[in-house]
This record gives sequence, C-alpha cells and structure tokens, in this order.
Amino acid sequence: MKIIDCQVFVSCPGRNFVTLKLTTDNGLVGWGDATLNGRELAVASYLRDHLCPLLIGREVMNTEDTWQYFYKGAYWRRGPVTMTAIGAIDVALWDLKGKALDTPVYNLLGGRSRDRLLVYTHAQGQDLDDTLTAVATAQAAGYRAIRVQSGVPGLGKIYGIGSGDAYEPVSKGVRPEEETWRTEPYLRFVPELFAAVRKEFGPDLLLLHDSHHRLTPIEAARLAQDLEPYHLFWLEDTVPAEHQASFRLIREKTVTPLAVGEVFNTLHDCQQLVSEQLIDYLRMTVSHGGGLTPMMKIAHFAEPYHVKTGCHGPSDISPIALAACLHFGTAVNNFGIQEYMGYADATEAAFSHDYSFGDGYLHVGDAPGLGIEFDEATANAQPYAPAYLPVNRLEDGTMFDW
Repeated sequence: MKIIDCQVFVSCPGRNFVTLKLTTDNGLVGWGDATLNGRELAVASYLRDHLCPLLIGREVMNTEDTWQYFYKGAYWRRGPVTMTAIGAIDVALWDLKGKALDTPVYNLLGGRSRDRLLVYTHAQGQDLDDTLTAVATAQAAGYRAIRVQSGVPGLGKIYGIGSGDAYEPVSKGVRPEEETWRTEPYLRFVPELFAAVRKEFGPDLLLLHDSHHRLTPIEAARLAQDLEPYHLFWLEDTVPAEHQASFRLIREKTVTPLAVGEVFNTLHDCQQLVSEQLIDYLRMTVSHGGGLTPMMKIAHFAEPYHVKTGCHGPSDISPIALAACLHFGTAVNNFGIQEYMGYADATEAAFSHDYSFGDGYLHVGDAPGLGIEFDEATANAQPYAPAYLPVNRLEDGTMFDW
C-alpha cells in the first residue's frame, strides 16, 4: 500500500488549521494535523514544497523508515516548523495503518493501558471573583482538573486572560498585539488566588497553573514554595526551558510538581529534565513533537524516571492532533493528564470524531485509525486569515518572554 497523493489544506473553521491528507493506491485516506499557531503558512509550505513530493510512492506501513528519512535525511533538523510537518505525515500514516488493519491506532501502539483519560480545562477571569465563577462553571461541566489563571491587580492584559469568557490569545491582523508585564505583582497575587480557590472548592479539585516562562529560577522557586499549601497538580512553564539545568534550582527548593514542554519538539529538548528527574510532567504534544513514532519513544524513555505525560492540547491544535494524543495516552503506561478545552462549533462541523467527553474524562472509541474525518468543503468555505500570538514587554519597554 503506497502513497499516491498528498494534499495540504489551510483553512479557518473557527480558527486557523493546517490539515494534511494522504491518499493510498487502494483508496484509503489518512489525516494529519500540521497546525503551528501563528506560523501556519510556514509549515504548509514546508509540506507542499519539500516533503510531499518525497512521499509519493512510499510504503504506508514503513512509518519508522519514513520518519527517519525526513528527520535524518535532512541536514537542517529539529525546530517547530520541521517537526510539525514531519509530525503531520507520521500521524496520517498511523491513521492509514489503523484503517488498513481495521483497528484503532492505540492497538498498534500496544493496546489499551486505560479505559479513559483524565483531562483538565481552563478557567480564567479578569479578577479574583471572575475567576472563582469560571472555576465553578468548569466544575459544574464535569471537570475534575482545572487550570486557573486570573488577571493580576496592577497589570493590564496578560497571558491566560482572554477578552471574553473563552481563552483565545490569538488576534487576527497583520501584527501581533503587545502585552506588558511586571513580575512582583504576579508573585504576590497568585498565592492569594489559590488560597481563595481552595477555600471555595475544597481539597479534592485538581488545580493547575501556568507561569508561561516568565520567571527566573529563583522567582519560580519562591512561587512554587508559596503554592505548596494549596497542593497543585502542577505548576507549568515557570522558566524558559532552553537551559534545562535551570530547573535544578527550582527542584531543590520545592515539592510542588513541575510541568514543562509544550514548545519542545524532540527528545533533546527534555533529555536532561527527564533523566535528572527535574520535572514531573512532560507537555510535549504529538503533532509538534514529530508524531506518534518519536513520542512513543520519549514516553518510554521518561517512564523509568517517574515522569508522566501531559500533552499540550488546547484549541490551537485540531481535533486530528487531539485524537492522536488520545490514542498515545491510551497506550502508554505513564500517561498523566490531557489538556482539553473543547472546540468552536465551526471546528466541530469540519472535524468529525468518535472521542467523547464525560465526567472529567475523554473516552476514545473503537473506530479504525484515529477515528476522525475532515470535511474539506466545510473547512475550505472558511479561508485562512492572518493571526498572531501576542508579544510581551516589561513596563520599561524591554522585550520579554511571552
């Protein structure tokens, strides 16, 4: 069974997505997600102009060789654009393998390690009262784990706080919006926020928080210590992780669980973090991590070090990518939790799927492959529109991490 056609769709059903379609000589179709938030066209071009021509005629079942062909066969390796493009191909090939063998992808990855996957969603508000209301709403919807973000007194628009009820950081237009940041008010307020949440909702609700790479190691250690009484499920992305050893100082100072990795693309980005047990949860996601082929290896590498998975999975990856994460999470023993925010109605109309949410968990069905299909006509009726994630400056104008 060989690939005879490769198509790339760039569309905006609810938000911008890049979707890969692979067709075989016996008429099967496999789907992959190549969405890279704010850089969609770069990945689409890499696929169309460089990788798709080399896919034609390749054997579907040889996923390992095909992955190595595109990774080792290119002198310029790694990076989000390259790995997202390779990931889309790899996921589409696994989708085809499952359809050809008439079995869900998780069966090809080792079978079920669990019957359902714990998920967390986001709750955010402009201030403390708004945030408490948002947490109550998420809990009432059935979520057992909630990422809590709030506006900070004295700061304007900041990461994690949308302009409406839903969190959506991307803004359409030819230039990104700019936000302003000051660390001290944030460090003072966040422990107060979680004290209020625990007082309101008790000890059983699983709570998470994201600092979005904005702290130094010593600031992160201070925050993690201050949050220890509130028993977070995890504290995420405290510092920029290019220097993995930064986490050693944080780890030495706190027992708050640490998570990082949604911007990682290969094992090399997290090898030290995992092998030195500097984190508890690895947030690499299937589509940006090069696909199911390398992600299975990374999960197996992490398991002896007691590091669990926590795949990035908000609405800026398509339901195809989410489905791949769910099959991955169903199969690996060291699954931890899956991020899930649901999708806009327009997105749901373009991507049909057999996974379902209930009682705080996502449930994967038994459809062959990934259990997901893409409606080309519906998606193409909603064309791509330029959109960017924000950028961030300190109050004195210095460019800072977003």
